[in-house]
Amino acid sequence: MATQPKSPAPHADAASDAVRQLREHGYTVIKQAIPADTIHALDSDLAAAFAQTPFCQGGFYGERTKRFGRLLARSQHAAALAMHSDILAVANEILGPWCDCLQLNLTQAIALHPGALPQLPHRDQDMWRGAIGETEYLLNVMWPFTPYRELNGTTLVWPDSHGSGALEPNPDTTPIAIEMDPGDALLFLGSTLHGAGGNRSFTIRRGAIVSYCLGWLKPYENQWLAYPPETARHFPTELARLVGYRQHRPNLGNYEGQCPSILLQDHQVPSIGAIDALRQDQQALIEAHVAGQRR
Repeated sequence: MATQPKSPAPHADAASDAVRQLREHGYTVIKQAIPADTIHALDSDLAAAFAQTPFCQGGFYGERTKRFGRLLARSQHAAALAMHSDILAVANEILGPWCDCLQLNLTQAIALHPGALPQLPHRDQDMWRGAIGETEYLLNVMWPFTPYRELNGTTLVWPDSHGSGALEPNPDTTPIAIEMDPGDALLFLGSTLHGAGGNRSFTIRRGAIVSYCLGWLKPYENQWLAYPPETARHFPTELARLVGYRQHRPNLGNYEGQCPSILLQDHQVPSIGAIDALRQDQQALIEAHVAGQRR
């Protein structure tokens, strides 16, 4: 098992470099993507949840692993991860060809305890039974709260196993143990083969994963239950949109025929009427049709 070479410090073209590396190899690491102090503050906010959450059940989640979601409702610092401008730019560039807008797929904290077994290598795009090798459905971002090392079960990634490479279930590449520190970010595609390593150390490996998917998919975490209107109305507008309080044209994810963001208003109108939410090409088609019918 190899470890990845040291990455250069981020620079103005970090997003462009990340897009290129994702397309070429299926993963990339952005060093010092966010101040370590922000990560430590988030970790501190989640300490009680880490302590109270039971261990998972089942071989995939891991019986020596703890997981919980809804991070945006648990800590104000989680938004800095979900709304990271460079990473959102990368997500839009990678996923944009297949959707009108992207959405948050999940925010999940993970604690890998000593004795945790290596996770089954898998591709997260297999949550959806869509075409393989043609469409990218997902971008994952792993944020370490503690140092991620090969010994304590850091994420293993199979380079070049993405895209059309996903048609080969058993790639001939050697997995890379992605070693990172708080503030770093590992980005990898939903088509990239990966898995948590086993924790052979005496310390707990903690971190979070934030992921983005195509806006017309059913996300892993039910965002409207995780962040109901009484919670989401306190979010900045763009964050509320990211967790689902907007329509994906044409008309997908509406509430009574309108954008669900109306549920975030202070005063609700008892009766509302449906309003078209169409792409430009569809709007032009509809306008031409209506004009023809009127003639």
